[in-house]
Amino acid sequence: MRLVETIGLYILFLKKVFARPQRGKIFFQEVVKEVDKLGLKSIGIVSIISFFMGAVITIQTAYNTENPFLPAYLVGLAARDSILLEFSSTIVALILAGKVGSNIASEIGTMRVTEQIDAIEIMGVNSANHLVLPKITAAVLFNPFLCILSMGVGILGGWLVGVSTGAVLSQDYIDGVQAFFIPFYITYGIIKTVVFAFLITTISAYYGYYVEGGSLEVGQSSTKAVVFSSVMILLFNLLLTQLLLS
Repeated sequence: MRLVETIGLYILFLKKVFARPQRGKIFFQEVVKEVDKLGLKSIGIVSIISFFMGAVITIQTAYNTENPFLPAYLVGLAARDSILLEFSSTIVALILAGKVGSNIASEIGTMRVTEQIDAIEIMGVNSANHLVLPKITAAVLFNPFLCILSMGVGILGGWLVGVSTGAVLSQDYIDGVQAFFIPFYITYGIIKTVVFAFLITTISAYYGYYVEGGSLEVGQSSTKAVVFSSVMILLFNLLLTQLLLS
């Protein structure tokens, strides 16, 4: 029953969020702020993690395919497909669920317990729409750029570390990256990223918006936001993979 109640309240929350903004200019200004806060400030961590994960994937693939019967370009091909299909969408989304999700939940939760949201409601403003819709819009618009950045940095990191450590020859890696390339893999990663961005922002905002108590409860709501966002990312990853690649 608790699960059904939570799902129902979440759906009603989304109905409030997606009402038409009262002032388009203010909404646009808030979206720009959220792009900077949720998107631009995530570029650093996404780039660093993508670089080292691309390197690790390349080295592990190279050391597990040391077989004269396997083509030399296999390392680059495997690294490319791993990064495009799974890492740059799903793994990066899990990282952002921890960074962005906890930030959203704690920010909105703090506003709830300090009665700032009540003050917004008293002024006749739809607080859910005013606070949450710009975050959703910013994440859905900008996260695909983070996904593409992650793909490029991951493949570059695999090449640099793979060649510098002698795990793979430069030309073999480049040949593998180019071999049997399927452009839809990039589209597939972006589609997943958009869905994950929506899940992270809405679930995190939901737990922050309905928090009750004080600072302790705000911390607990942030933890719940990260956990449930991560679970839903993994669930929808399975569903989207079956739907788009089957």
